[in-house]
Amino acid sequence: MPTKDIPLRERKAARTRLNLARTLATQLEHHSLDTVAVRDLCTEVEISEATFFNYFPRKTDLLAYLGRLWTLELQWHASQAAMEKPGLAAIEAVFLAAARQVQAHPQAWGEWIAWQAQQREKPDAAPLSEAEKRLGFPDCPGIETLEEQRLDGLLANQLTRAIDRGELPPNTPLPVVMAALIAQFYGVILIMKQTQPGAVAAQFRQQLQLLWAGVRGLTRGGAGT
Repeated sequence: MPTKDIPLRERKAARTRLNLARTLATQLEHHSLDTVAVRDLCTEVEISEATFFNYFPRKTDLLAYLGRLWTLELQWHASQAAMEKPGLAAIEAVFLAAARQVQAHPQAWGEWIAWQAQQREKPDAAPLSEAEKRLGFPDCPGIETLEEQRLDGLLANQLTRAIDRGELPPNTPLPVVMAALIAQFYGVILIMKQTQPGAVAAQFRQQLQLLWAGVRGLTRGGAGT
């Protein structure tokens, strides 16, 4: 994906932030966030600590940024699946893309989930730039056009479309199903990341099949009304 139309300063800043995120993901496979040293990240990326703190005032800001990059990639996979078949197929695309990310960085995903669980509110952050999107995901055409979404919002949107398409009954209890989806997503990752990260995709498929069957059975009896 060509980026020469983006000013050089923006490209350099984007590459620095992206390289820091990738380096953190690698470091978290061997160390906890608390023990990862900023100076080691800076040495690896070849920047000063002052430059690091100019971009990320705290290490947790870098972890949050890494999570935003992962979520944007999940959003792109959902958008691609939704072009042909929105709804349940797009939800499955999100889960399977996440499974691939977890397989590559299981411990980093665990650190990100643990950090999110401690947050009382969404941190303020500037939107990802076009340079970050295009340089970070050169194999994802059109990703620069996506506006960032939270994972729950992304799944809720596709769940609504599944109901509209008749994939799920019209009386599907959205809050209940959303809670189950989020629980499955994070729960499977936390349970399997340590010992079986490569099996997350298969477990996701099984759990989703069970959930959809349960929703159809529940609403068929009128319990969701």
